[in-house]
Amino acid sequence: MTPARGFGLAVVLIVFVADQLLKSWLLYSVGLAENGPYDLTSFLTIVLAWNRGISYGLFQQGTDLGRWFLVVISFVAAIWLWRWMWREQRRFTVLSLALIIGGALGNGLDRAVYGAVVDFVHVHWGNFSWYIFNIADVAIVVGVLGLLYESFRSSAENTA
Repeated sequence: MTPARGFGLAVVLIVFVADQLLKSWLLYSVGLAENGPYDLTSFLTIVLAWNRGISYGLFQQGTDLGRWFLVVISFVAAIWLWRWMWREQRRFTVLSLALIIGGALGNGLDRAVYGAVVDFVHVHWGNFSWYIFNIADVAIVVGVLGLLYESFRSSAENTA
C-alpha cells in the first residue's frame, strides 16, 4: 500500500468512526431525543434532527423507496470516490476525497439503520439560524472545498 493510500484509508476510518461514535453517544448515552436540546453557547445548540433528505434538507424522502435510493447513492458515490482516491498520489486530493468518503459512509449508514441521517449541531445568532448538521456533513463540505481548491490551483499551475 502506498503512503497516500494508507493516509486516505486512515482519514476515511477516522471520519466514519468519529461520526458514528458521537451520534451513538448522543442518541443512547446522552439521550438527546428524550433530554435535549442542550445549549453549548449562546450561538451553538446540540439538538436532534432527523434528516430524510440530503444536504441542507433537500430532496426529503418520505418512503422506503426514497430512503433506500439515497442509501444506494451514498454507497455508490463512496465507491466511485474510493477508486479515484486509490489512484491519486497528491496528498491534498487524497485528504479531500477521504473526507467526502468518510462522511458519505457515515450518513449512508444512518439512512440504512435509522431511515434518516442523525443531525445535531445547530448554529444560530439572533434571528439567524443555520441548518442542523453533523460531523459527516462537515467532512463532506470540507472535502468538496478541498477538491475545488485543488482544481483551481492545478489549473493556475498548469497555465503558468
